[in-house]
Amino acid sequence: MNILAPPKARLRIEIVHDLVCPWCYLGVRRLMRTLRRRPDLLFELTWRPFLLNPEMPRYGMSRPDYVVRKFGGEERARRLYQAISDTGRGEGILFRFDRIHRTPCSIDAHRLVRYAARFGRADSMVEMLFSAHFTDGHDIGDQHVLTAIAVACGLDGTDAARFLASEEETDTVHADNLRAHRLGINGVPCFVIGGQHAIAGAQEPEVIERLLDVAIVEATGG
Repeated sequence: MNILAPPKARLRIEIVHDLVCPWCYLGVRRLMRTLRRRPDLLFELTWRPFLLNPEMPRYGMSRPDYVVRKFGGEERARRLYQAISDTGRGEGILFRFDRIHRTPCSIDAHRLVRYAARFGRADSMVEMLFSAHFTDGHDIGDQHVLTAIAVACGLDGTDAARFLASEEETDTVHADNLRAHRLGINGVPCFVIGGQHAIAGAQEPEVIERLLDVAIVEATGG
């Protein structure tokens, strides 16, 4: 160990996201790529829920109905999904919107992220939920699907199922969603760095990195 090496700066990053938002998947992937480029820094990630579809029934909605309500029709949705898919390939994400037959309510998925955080598994849980929904087309509003994802993430299936069957953390999810709106966040992803700087959208790593540098200077007084 080099005893003369300066201590690493530590930054807290809040990731405001929804697990049914494809741009969030892209934005999180780009954020993680950016963080890997900065071994000189230590990061503390906190996942904050945002509900893009707050009126969505807990049992979700058929995809055709959702597409009509959200986009006005299949053709507009198809063009948008094609653009997202093209961008996703550049980030190593395989979007398969054709496999999604039901748009889920994301409350239980957000609850599962909070549960996974108790065991230090929140980061991997988020990635697995995004992939399950957008690549595999699984209904991440279904508690049986969520339990299987929890097991794949290394969590105890019985305990995870018991947690999901309760309403534990539901109020917290709603409170965090309300907090985001009160902070003026009306779109996701949004990354809040050091509690002071926010950047919205699936930004390129270079843009994120510039904001990290600004936050580091302010945090260290350098």
